[in-house]
Amino acid sequence: MIVMTGIRIELSRRERAILRAVAAGRGVLISSCEPALTIDGCWCDHIAVHNLIEVGLIREERHVAYGQPTPAVITRAGVAALAEDAGIAA
Repeated sequence: MIVMTGIRIELSRRERAILRAVAAGRGVLISSCEPALTIDGCWCDHIAVHNLIEVGLIREERHVAYGQPTPAVITRAGVAALAEDAGIAA
């Protein structure tokens, strides 16, 4: 669980796994009205990706044209969420 601006956010195991993969540099976002994410070339759960983008844990590395790929990157909030997750697991 992470707390951002007073709001508690529970990440599912799937969302945490996606976040770790993006942090490891394995994610690619495809620009569209609802961005799609691949990890190692495999499509990810659209709802989980939507949730991670919506709360600001992952984003595109750079803005690209519609339908074009760009590396996915983890945000500062995403780094904090992973650090908190590691603290809970320890």
